[in-house]
Amino acid sequence: MMKVAVGEGSCGIAAGALKAYDVLEQKLNSENELTVTGCIGMCYLEPIVDVYNGNELHRFVRVTPEIAEKIADAVNSSDFSNSAEYEISDDDKSFLSSQTRIALRHCGVINPEKIEDYTEDGGYEAIKKCVTQMTPEEVIEEIKISGLAGRGGAGFPTWFKWNAAKNSEGNEKYLICNADEGDPGAFMDRAVIESDPHTLIEGMLIGAYAIGAKQAIVYVRAEYPLAVKRLKKAIKQAREHGFVGENIFGTDFSCDFKIKAGAGAFVCGEETALIESLEGSRGMPRLKPPFPAQSGFLHKPSNINNVETFANVAWIIQNGGEKFAEMGTETSKGTKVFALTGKINKGGLVEIPMGKTLRDVIFGIGGGIRDGKKFKAVQMGGPSGGCIPEDLLDTVIDYKALSATGAIMGSGGMVVMDESTCMVGMAKFFLDFTAKESCGKCTHCRIGTKRMLEILTRITEGEGKEEDIDLLDELCYSIKDGALCGLGQTAPNPVLTTLKYFRDEYTDHIENKHCTAHECAKLRKYKINADACKGCTACARKCPTGAISGAVKSAHKIDRDICIGCGSCLSACRFGAVEVE
Repeated sequence: MMKVAVGEGSCGIAAGALKAYDVLEQKLNSENELTVTGCIGMCYLEPIVDVYNGNELHRFVRVTPEIAEKIADAVNSSDFSNSAEYEISDDDKSFLSSQTRIALRHCGVINPEKIEDYTEDGGYEAIKKCVTQMTPEEVIEEIKISGLAGRGGAGFPTWFKWNAAKNSEGNEKYLICNADEGDPGAFMDRAVIESDPHTLIEGMLIGAYAIGAKQAIVYVRAEYPLAVKRLKKAIKQAREHGFVGENIFGTDFSCDFKIKAGAGAFVCGEETALIESLEGSRGMPRLKPPFPAQSGFLHKPSNINNVETFANVAWIIQNGGEKFAEMGTETSKGTKVFALTGKINKGGLVEIPMGKTLRDVIFGIGGGIRDGKKFKAVQMGGPSGGCIPEDLLDTVIDYKALSATGAIMGSGGMVVMDESTCMVGMAKFFLDFTAKESCGKCTHCRIGTKRMLEILTRITEGEGKEEDIDLLDELCYSIKDGALCGLGQTAPNPVLTTLKYFRDEYTDHIENKHCTAHECAKLRKYKINADACKGCTACARKCPTGAISGAVKSAHKIDRDICIGCGSCLSACRFGAVEVE
């Protein structure tokens, strides 16, 4: 008997995994086991089907229904010679072999909807060890030894937050998971919940035991329906097995779970705004102090960590804090998960020990830039982060080193850009996001981000002024100093880093009305290469303003005074005669 597992994370389903599953379900002999799993991280190869033949693994990638039929034939006949061409290449195997997986250790390996898959691999043994062999103080000490810092972005020591909540007065305490992953290009937390929800539950149970909480709450994005569905099922299964609820493992420790589906407000990544939302109010940050450890949800002592932080906890308890601390750097311990996206050959989820360089991830694991183009920058930390240029590619990945570049670790978004990316446009994109996501509570963020967006918009439209760069600089620091919460305080980072490393692009936009990357539509200037033009008239027929003239079978010309830069001519030309200056 062979086991056939179809990757049904969101990325796999979007790529067609359900169709592959249907074919396998119809074609596989009954003695073989067909199951599902979550995202293994190689999103660029989805749909992925793994066939386990004893200790032998056959991994099939980019599986279409036709390939699924060939896989079924191979499994039924125990002959993989005719399906070998669809298996993963040695080059793509290195994507996983170059990683060290702790938070993602079960992702793409177990069935996220079967608790037995989790318990067979030692699941819920860590919480059993805690409640039967360790005091809350010993649990917190083990987390302290590990050096685990919050993986949501701030990098604050996890043990310190737990200890503060534990030592706060009162018997009613809450443990909260922030699964409101809002960064554009980030999908780490979603993948963990979809692929390994019990790891989150067990990590939260350990945290609840450590601080003395009887109620655990997962605040998750409503835009993650598959994650919510699988988490609900996992909580139900854990409750049925006695891992959640009253008197866990026969002890006096009791803890129940509930899920709150958030509306996707980016500001709710800030813990006090998240608490406001949990309480039924609009998500707006509170003044601190008091901190949530003293007065959080319902004004009771509360602790908040994100999904990735909790996903490390059970492993640390089982393997020891020292083993976790052996990985990473002096100031940043353990591993970190990144969502590698953008103009990259191998996009997906990457977990590496801190201390690797950006080059290791982008050009090593990620396989470099698509279409042979030149690397330009990588955006770290999402809208709150910054753009790191090529000459800093050897920057070590840890909290301190990344902060020195002007970027931040953030929750782990890593958006790669090539030479076709306009850095002014990129700054505008992120400012547009943060301006819209501002809760509006403080003037600096509410008004300041809009003023910056207006300046960036006019620069990208060819209406920039010489004084705009100095004005942007002044606004950035005013907002950072005056904003109430982390959203406003970090919102200027994309502008500050692009001004620092790509100032020449701002100058080119303002002084020459030119966008080197040709991304800014209103700054594009089109011309027709007379030597390449065949005079087919396709461009002239598509031009909405009649800016193109020329006889049939003769070279055409564009009247710049009439051209509106829509690009219709470029799309229409089949001979590469239309060029962008």
